[in-house]
Amino acid sequence: MRKALMLGLFLVGAAHAQTTLTVITHDSFDVDKGLVAQFEKANGARVRFVKGGDAGELLNRLILTRRAPIADVVYGLDNTLLPRARAAGILEAYRSPALSKVPAAYRLDETGLLNTVDYGFVALNYDRAYFQKSGLALPRSLDDLKKPQYARLTVVPSPATSSPGLAFLLATVNHYGEAGAWAWWREARANGLKVTRGWTDAYEKDFSKNGGKYSIVLSYASSPAAEVFYAEGYNPKKLPAQAPTANLFLPGSTFRQLEGVGVLKGARQPELARRFVDFMLSNPVQADFPTRMWVYPAVKGTKLDPVFKFAQEHDVPPVKPGILANPQRLVDAWVTNVLRAR
Repeated sequence: MRKALMLGLFLVGAAHAQTTLTVITHDSFDVDKGLVAQFEKANGARVRFVKGGDAGELLNRLILTRRAPIADVVYGLDNTLLPRARAAGILEAYRSPALSKVPAAYRLDETGLLNTVDYGFVALNYDRAYFQKSGLALPRSLDDLKKPQYARLTVVPSPATSSPGLAFLLATVNHYGEAGAWAWWREARANGLKVTRGWTDAYEKDFSKNGGKYSIVLSYASSPAAEVFYAEGYNPKKLPAQAPTANLFLPGSTFRQLEGVGVLKGARQPELARRFVDFMLSNPVQADFPTRMWVYPAVKGTKLDPVFKFAQEHDVPPVKPGILANPQRLVDAWVTNVLRAR
């Protein structure tokens, strides 16, 4: 009798485990809980979200655990990280039917290793109040930015642990070439440029708009819109004339980032994982997260909140062939030629 009871309890527990979908994301992920509840009800399942750090840390974690996957689905890997994820073999191809609604130029991978969910522009932002008060003119080029008067005001996330940091590194390599980029980074750091572990430290702790000491920060072209949206008394019908922060589109400093969702190889719930990929490209989700994660929805025609008038899209130069083929090689070279250089 006792053995039968224990077996019954084991089977109940196993059945429950089979209906739990684990989704690992970067730390900035956010989606409406009501939409998640609808997905759970429609699929008779529970969704468990795991935060995996910044996107670079997330990828490292997935590679280290690829023999025993810790999730079924991953969201937050981007075009700078896909080559390394592909080489590590951590993703199972699934091409969502909804990917046909995403413009071809924004698709990360036609086979479906990653289905593009959103895109944005990694860009330098500056604190308007600081520059208005100080009277210091804005830098006009990356060459200006490495000078002491600007470098000591600038904070960027590390290319080794942050996806926007990596995007900025690739932009500088695309602009200067490798040797020129290493020279730029070395001089900028020597003149006061601060490199942090991730975006959260750079923007929420070190940026002067949020109480830090640095008035130029690497963030996103949509960040000024977010500043307006989260300001006290926000009213979409009475938008201010300008945001408290603004973009600093210095030539060679901006990078178009494509983020995606994919099924992890070895997922315990592969069918449910594929349904979640479809869910992330559904109209309700696409319309929901622009004002949560401050990115542009990948599905064409999705309506945006009026505050996105402050989120500029930027015409970035094409990335030269080979730069995205092996970004990790460039990160390793950056560590050697910049961080460890004397």
